[in-house]
Amino acid sequence: MTKTRLTIFVTVVVAILGLVLAVNFAQGPTTDAERYEGTIAAPEFPADLDWLNIENGLNLQALQGKVVMLDFWTYGCINCIHMIPVLRDLEEKYAEELVVIGVHSAKFENEGQTENIQQIVQRYDVHHPVINDSDFSVWQTYGVRAWPTFMIIDPRGNVVASQSGEVPFEAFDQYLGGMIAYYDQLGVIDRTPLDLALEGAGDPGTPLLFPGKVLVDDAGGRLFIADTNHHRIVIADLDTYEVLDTIGTGRRGYNDSNFEESQFDQPQGMAIDGDTLYVADVNNHAIRRVDLDAQTVETILGTGRKGQTAYRFDTTFNNPLSADIRSPWDVELVDEILYIAMAGTHQIWQLNLETNVAQAAVGNGREAQLNTTLADSELAQPSGLYYDDGLLYFADSESSTIRVANVPENELFVASGTTNNSLFEFGDVDGVAGESLLQHALGVDGNEDGSAVYIADTYNSKIKVYDPETTETTTLFGLSGNGGYRDGDSSVAQFDEPGGIDYYNSKLYVPDTNNHVIRIIDLEAGVVDTLQFPNPEALVINNNAVTVLAGNSADAIQITVDEQTVAAGEGTITVNLALPDGYKINPLTDSFVTLSSDSEAVAFAADSVTIETADVTIPAMFATGESTVTLNMTIFYCEAENEAFCLIDDSTLIIPVSVSDGSASDFAIERTITLPEGIANTGL
Repeated sequence: MTKTRLTIFVTVVVAILGLVLAVNFAQGPTTDAERYEGTIAAPEFPADLDWLNIENGLNLQALQGKVVMLDFWTYGCINCIHMIPVLRDLEEKYAEELVVIGVHSAKFENEGQTENIQQIVQRYDVHHPVINDSDFSVWQTYGVRAWPTFMIIDPRGNVVASQSGEVPFEAFDQYLGGMIAYYDQLGVIDRTPLDLALEGAGDPGTPLLFPGKVLVDDAGGRLFIADTNHHRIVIADLDTYEVLDTIGTGRRGYNDSNFEESQFDQPQGMAIDGDTLYVADVNNHAIRRVDLDAQTVETILGTGRKGQTAYRFDTTFNNPLSADIRSPWDVELVDEILYIAMAGTHQIWQLNLETNVAQAAVGNGREAQLNTTLADSELAQPSGLYYDDGLLYFADSESSTIRVANVPENELFVASGTTNNSLFEFGDVDGVAGESLLQHALGVDGNEDGSAVYIADTYNSKIKVYDPETTETTTLFGLSGNGGYRDGDSSVAQFDEPGGIDYYNSKLYVPDTNNHVIRIIDLEAGVVDTLQFPNPEALVINNNAVTVLAGNSADAIQITVDEQTVAAGEGTITVNLALPDGYKINPLTDSFVTLSSDSEAVAFAADSVTIETADVTIPAMFATGESTVTLNMTIFYCEAENEAFCLIDDSTLIIPVSVSDGSASDFAIERTITLPEGIANTGL
């Protein structure tokens, strides 16, 4: 990339300024003027960048009077993810005075695509403007060297402070509070609200929202799904996929209680032992234990607070509830040992369920790709686990590798991906270990005898397989290039950032995270299908904060239509749906109508029909007589342009039917859907 002389000059000046003013926001120069007034104007943003969460791009000149914080981040970085709640709290406290601008300077190629940043902005509830800085123009102009880095610009438009790494809320709070008070005395602060246009404001109306991991319970005949952004666990029947239960309220929180009242915060990996389920509760920095029989949830590791640093490898916790851990992403149960992919400390931990002692099992806590003994090895954000006969495979996401801890031999090696100690060698290449390349893989699992290890190569949007005998990695499903959504064989099937994988009985269960669905790969048939819940209404979150505020569901209504007269014989009932202008049926989930009749005058071949278009055709058999037909309709519909804004319409149609001679064997009725009052008034 070629930089102009001005850019080079500013880069050098601001880099030096960052060194001088790299403070911890609690210490520094002695006078307020020295602490809060910058001396070099903040470089303006280039004009050709993509902006998110705001209708039009911002410029720093127009933001004078505000305290501006630039957050340089990339969405696969766990330290960057840790800072999102901190920024959210600051934005809430200083809503009128502070403007946070995320500068997304992507590490991975996949992270640089605006569409993928849109997804992640929704997934992590980022509610401030974000720039796609994929060519690093803003990064270089400001002399940034690491993710995350924060630059603070004073209300006069000058860079005044910078700091890299995770910064606690209290340090930011003290510095920003002092700065705002100082400029308030000078009469400089502008408290005019900033108009935002959030990406996909509200829940998209899909039964699942960014599901992260799945777990097959073959003994219990159940499928567990981490419905990550609905902050809950879904339990489905392994054969029929009927929703059996949900664990959690569906709202972000941290509460040990029963299924209905317990709360999670973006849960991910799970492990099962009989009727005990273990859950990695990422943003609560805790391991939760679910008693499936008693239907209760309790914390067994963690305080609910994010630990500030990695503990020494030899640190043990005889009381696991006293350990401040960081972002556990997956769990794997081996006898009485629960292994934990501790993404936030770049380690794998173990919790001995018999002795109740927790400690690090692999990794010294430094972020790198160094393969040596279990204690001295260095990991990079492990995010998926699979154990086979002494070999603990883990998806080491930031090194884009699948690595293996040989527990009996006390050593590590790379199975798939680069064998160099590098966090920046990634790609999409099949081949043997050292030649193959992955891109931020998050999931790994194996077949019954360990002869095939399956990989969710997340940022390549592919499913791959590793052969331990030949060390070769091969693509099974997924097309090169951007992610997509399509079922079928390997020539057409597409995924979008699958976050996990679980093998059972020649099938792979894959949470297709950005498509909000679970995909099932039949390895024998060589095809991919999307899991369909026969009762998706069981996954509708009632009276949750998102639904109430966004108006995502209308109150269920009952409509009785005029009597319809038809002739005996085979026929159809057609329901013509009139959707609001600018809306369409949601293509990412099944709308449906369940059918019933109170007499043999009307009979249906199936209990329900899927709704795919606005004209719903229902086959029926009519016999002489009278009947009352009941159609219970659940319709998921979205804005045609802004597909992330969706609503739910629940209604029951009561239809008196008279079957006699001389009439046609079909009839049609109209069903007009109107926006809920709160939505109609917003002009959306």
